[in-house]
Amino acid sequence: MNLLELKNISKIYGDVKALQNINLSVGQGEWIAIMGPSGSGKTTMMNIIGCMDKPSIGSVILDGTDISKESSKKLTALRRDKIGLIFQQFHLINYLTALENVMAAQYYHSIQDEKEALEALSRVGLADRAKHLPSQLSGGEQQRVCIARALINYPMLILADEPTGNLDEANEAIVLDIFKSLHKEGSAIVVVTHDPEVAQESERTVILEHGKISKIKDNNKSEALC
Repeated sequence: MNLLELKNISKIYGDVKALQNINLSVGQGEWIAIMGPSGSGKTTMMNIIGCMDKPSIGSVILDGTDISKESSKKLTALRRDKIGLIFQQFHLINYLTALENVMAAQYYHSIQDEKEALEALSRVGLADRAKHLPSQLSGGEQQRVCIARALINYPMLILADEPTGNLDEANEAIVLDIFKSLHKEGSAIVVVTHDPEVAQESERTVILEHGKISKIKDNNKSEALC
C-alpha cells in the first residue's frame, strides 16, 4: 500500500519548469533517495511532498488525502501531524537546550512531555547531552537533535534534505545507522542527497534531471526501473 503518490506533478515558475510530469509512489515503510544535480528539482519536489508548496499541475496523495487541494492552514496541520522534517542546516534554537529544542516541536502538536522528549534523545544516543546548548554540541550531535525533534510526534513520513551534507564520515555513519533503525521499525523515509553512498542505503534511488525523472534505480537489484 502506498503512503505517498505523486501524479503528473509539474511546478512552473513563470517560464521555468522546475518539475515536469513527475509520477512517483512511496510505499508504507519504504526508503527512497532522490538525487540529481543542482537545479534538477530536488528541493522543489521535497517542498511539495512536505506540504510547504503546491504543484502547478497534478495531485499529491498523502495517506489518502490529496494535499494539492488543501488550504495553507490544513497543510500546516498535515505537516505537523504526519511529516518529520530534517534539514542540512540544523535550524536549532540557539538559546534552548537539546531537550528544549525537541520539546519545542511538541508545543505545536500536543502537551509538552519532558520524559517523552528525553526518550527521543535517547533513541539517537544523546540522553547525556540533553541539557547542552547547540553551541556545546558537535555538528553530528546537532543533526541527531534534529532527528529526535523530527521523530517526537511519530510521523508517518520522514523527509530529510541532505541530512549528512555537513557531517564528517564518522557522524555520517551514526546518522545513517539511525535511519536504518527507523526503516527497520517501519518508517517511510525520503532522503535528498548528493552522496551515492547515502543513496545506496535506500531501497530505490530516484534520479532527477532538468525537472524530470530520468531513472529509478532498485538498489537491491542494481538496475534501472525506468
